[in-house]
Amino acid sequence: MDLGLTGKTAIITGGSGGIGQGLVMEFAREGLNVISASRNTEIGEKLAEQAKSEGLPGAILAVSTDVIDRSSVDNMVAEANKAFGPVDVLVNNASGAHHVSPFEDFDEEGRDWEKALNIDGVVNCCQAVAKDMLDRSGSIINISSNSSLLGEAAAHIVHYGEVKGFVNSFSKTLAWEWAKRGVRVNNICPGWIVPEHEDVSDGSFWKKYGFEMMGNPEQMQTALEEGTLFNMSGLPIPMLGRPEDIASCALFLASDKSRYITGQLISISGGAYMP
Repeated sequence: MDLGLTGKTAIITGGSGGIGQGLVMEFAREGLNVISASRNTEIGEKLAEQAKSEGLPGAILAVSTDVIDRSSVDNMVAEANKAFGPVDVLVNNASGAHHVSPFEDFDEEGRDWEKALNIDGVVNCCQAVAKDMLDRSGSIINISSNSSLLGEAAAHIVHYGEVKGFVNSFSKTLAWEWAKRGVRVNNICPGWIVPEHEDVSDGSFWKKYGFEMMGNPEQMQTALEEGTLFNMSGLPIPMLGRPEDIASCALFLASDKSRYITGQLISISGGAYMP
């Protein structure tokens, strides 16, 4: 299906993480010009070269960005404007849990870090693209987490589930306020989404503790088939979620095929969450 996105400009934050890399590559494959915004530009530059070598219709530009810093975010939007024109799509994918901990032991440093990245980062990016989108058109896709929807999905990352709950509510209220000004805002809550490989940024959940806890992607696939994979072997859809699964939904929400959809939350989790 042609989604009509060729030549559009997209910003994807957290572009060097597991989900982020899938988003960046699939958006470029669909013909969008993509800003891969991350503190780690090395991976973004590799993705840009990969897109060129594959002859993808969309270009990728890596821009060093700290979403917690509003001046850095404003620079990211300025770089997007200079390279590709006004921003049509924003995917707020940069996020993370500081560390795994029983809630009673979770420290102030972790709380402040998670609030800054998962709340302030999303707000900063939405405000920064407002001048490009309002009274024109735009689609914002906020990446939340099943940790905000299911108690067991937030085991030992309770505060992370809490800040992602903010993202859920924020998406709905901003969608209502900006709908009449041409901007749609929707929300994706991933479950376990396993990267295709281990080359992800140091800030990624998988690099910080995910691979150590659950094994590499190949080992996880084997454990799933054996029925021993932690928290995933009982999924209604018995397969690993991949970054491309998030990207496919995000592309639909970015396109005019979803023009009558705003303020919605979609869990992509193999059926782990069914409202």
